[in-house]
Amino acid sequence: MNILSVVHGDHARTELFGPVVAAGGHRLTEWSFASGGAPPAADAVLVFGGAIHPDQDDEHLWMKDELAWLERLIDDGVPTLGICLGSQLLARAAGSWVGPLAEPEVGWAEVELTEDGAADAVLSALPARFDALEWHHYHHGLPDGALALARNSSSLQGFRLGDACWGVQFHPEVTEPQLGRWIEEDGEPFGHEQLYAATRERIGRWNELGRKLCGAFLVAAEGVRARAA
Repeated sequence: MNILSVVHGDHARTELFGPVVAAGGHRLTEWSFASGGAPPAADAVLVFGGAIHPDQDDEHLWMKDELAWLERLIDDGVPTLGICLGSQLLARAAGSWVGPLAEPEVGWAEVELTEDGAADAVLSALPARFDALEWHHYHHGLPDGALALARNSSSLQGFRLGDACWGVQFHPEVTEPQLGRWIEEDGEPFGHEQLYAATRERIGRWNELGRKLCGAFLVAAEGVRARAA
């Protein structure tokens, strides 16, 4: 498959998922709406995070184009996985509210799958409970007709819309070097040393789960494409 990775900045890219896509025999293209033009055609889409927020249309004029494009992906049943900001934008494109959390969720936090999540083709790659890397100031509601797949005490953490579109609020794609940059640049209010210590303890296991989640999405995407053929 041709996999399109939509990114929103230099520090929130495909990261861990890139090698998984290549190992599956697929072709990956990274692209950004901020660069202008039309996105390349793709068989499946990954939409990643970034330092911006999902309601900053006035500051990022390209956002309305990305939202309209995501609406078309949903309508056309293109296999799509949104992560953090990507999940927020996907939910907004599906008609959900988005807004700031009362307190940012930054660091490692427990997430629990719902009953639907445990049965889901993609989220079932994860344990029923797991420690996830979180780094977000916004959250969103559950779009009409979507299934809640994962939650924690802070926010909805995962959903599926139809048979082809998924969103997760946590960061399964994050690598240790990438996270180190986030901590250095933006982690001071949340405790540099605590974040580094927790990351050293958890990142290996988290990367195992991230590879499994990405692999499950690619398999699910192949199934969606086969049914549509």
